[in-house]
Amino acid sequence: MNNAMSFIANFSLIIILVIIVISLIVTNIRIVPQAQAYVVERLGAYRDTWQVGLHFKLPLIDKIAKRISLKENVIDFPPQPVITKDNVTMEIDTVIYYQITDPKLFAYGVERPLSAIENLTATTLRNIIGDLELDGTLTSREHINAKMRLVLDEATDAWGIKINRVEVKNITPPRDIQVAMEKQMRAERERREAILRAEGEKKSAVLIAEGKKEAVILEAEAKKQQQVRVAEGEAEAILLVQRATADGLKMLKEAHASKEVIAIKSLEAFAAAANGKSTKIIIPSEIQSLAGLAVSFKELLKDENDVKTTKQED
Repeated sequence: MNNAMSFIANFSLIIILVIIVISLIVTNIRIVPQAQAYVVERLGAYRDTWQVGLHFKLPLIDKIAKRISLKENVIDFPPQPVITKDNVTMEIDTVIYYQITDPKLFAYGVERPLSAIENLTATTLRNIIGDLELDGTLTSREHINAKMRLVLDEATDAWGIKINRVEVKNITPPRDIQVAMEKQMRAERERREAILRAEGEKKSAVLIAEGKKEAVILEAEAKKQQQVRVAEGEAEAILLVQRATADGLKMLKEAHASKEVIAIKSLEAFAAAANGKSTKIIIPSEIQSLAGLAVSFKELLKDENDVKTTKQED
C-alpha cells in the first residue's frame, strides 16, 4: 500500500515536471513575423536582434526588450511658426516618411525617437525659411523638401532611422498677406486677359486686311483674265475674217474671174469698210480708176438727158 502511494506520488511529480518543462519551452518559442524585428536582452544587456522566423529564448534569462516594425512610416507634424528673411511670420506643417533600418540603434540610440525627429524637423525648417524671403518660400517647395531631407537623414542615421521623403504640406501666411496676394493675382489675371484680348483684336484686324488685299488682287486678276480673253477673242475673230477673205480670193482665182468681177468685189469690200468705224480709209488705185469711170459715165448720161430735153422744147 505504501509502495503504491509512493509510486503514484512520484508519477504525479514527474508529470508535473514534464508539464512545467513543456510550458517553459512553449512559452519561450517566438515567431517573428514579416517586416518586424525583435531586440533581445540577456540579463539586461543587449543580446541579439531577431529577424523573420522561429527563435527560442532562455527562460528567465532572455527577454524581448522591443518589437520594432520595419515598414515605412509616416508622421504628420502640426504647423510650426517660422519667420522669413523679410520678417513675415507664417505657419508650415510637414510630413515625414521614414523607415527603421537598424533596430539596435533605434532601441538604444535616442530616447523617444519620434519626438526627437519632430523637434529636429522644426529647428531645421526654421533655419531654412530664415534664409528665404516670402516669395522664395512660396515658390521653393522642392528646395525646402530636398534640404530638409538631407539634414534629417544625416542626423537620424545614428538613430537607425532612414528619412525617405520630406514634404511641405501647407504654407499659411498671415491674413493681410493673403489678401495682398489675392489682389496681386487678380491684377495679374486681368493684365493677361487684356493682353490676350488686344492680341486677338490685332490678329483679327490683320486677317481682315489680308482678306481685303487678297480680294483686290483676285479682282484685278479676274479683270486681267477677262481682258486677255476678250483680246484673244477679237484676235481670233480677225484671224477668221482674214482667213475667210483669203479663202474667197483663192476661190476667185481658181474660178478665173475677170477684172470686172474683181473690181465689183473690191467695191463691195470698200463699201463694207466705209460703213465701219475706221476714221481713215485707203482706196486702192484700181478702185480709184473704177470711180473715175463711174463719174465719166454719169456725166455722159447727164449730157444725153440735156440734149433730149432741148429737143423736146424745140
